[in-house]
Amino acid sequence: MKAFIFDLDGVIVDTARLHYQAWRELAKELGFDFTPEDNERLKGVSRMRSLEILLEIGGIQVDEQEKHRLAEKKNNRYRQLIMKLTPDDMLPGAKEFLEQSRAMGLKLALASASKNTPLILERIGLEDFFDSVVDGNRVSKAKPDPAIFLTAADDLQVLPQQAVVFEDAVAGVQAAHSAGMKAVGIGKPDVLKQADLVVGGLNEIMPQQVIEFFKQKH
Repeated sequence: MKAFIFDLDGVIVDTARLHYQAWRELAKELGFDFTPEDNERLKGVSRMRSLEILLEIGGIQVDEQEKHRLAEKKNNRYRQLIMKLTPDDMLPGAKEFLEQSRAMGLKLALASASKNTPLILERIGLEDFFDSVVDGNRVSKAKPDPAIFLTAADDLQVLPQQAVVFEDAVAGVQAAHSAGMKAVGIGKPDVLKQADLVVGGLNEIMPQQVIEFFKQKH
């Protein structure tokens, strides 16, 4: 194993709660409630598709122009919320895990569908940490398409089978496997059952243990 590739939301920082807040506020304006259960359907999904799901839940139909206006409105609100992020908002153990990985000489990449990735990294103090950052500004195909992870491997100049992906979404785990990479699920084992290994967070494992785990499986 030569490289670790990380998703951002739910793996390194919890911006999911901010997305939920922004979507919920939009739903309220449109006259319906958007529950945490509804929000599960938006995990790892692009912004426009998320909006379509939200509108389906509310039983609302709008034209393309209005869709773009609503998506823009939600994103502006979300950007307001992420401006309040600080390094303290990193998930437990994330910074330590990244530092240990780097100390071991592993190449590190970030692969997130979010077009706000550069801003989030700046807010949490990781803007210069990764050898490669692949986000929604560089890759248009959403997970489970493997494009985002293959682009990261290309940047790092490693083969897919030399990389481990850390993901909290089912679509992300599927994308990693489609790319020919190993996947560590961050979250619940019953949800991420397709992952090769599942942990609750980066605070529950060390980079060396991840390497050992895949060595034994090989």
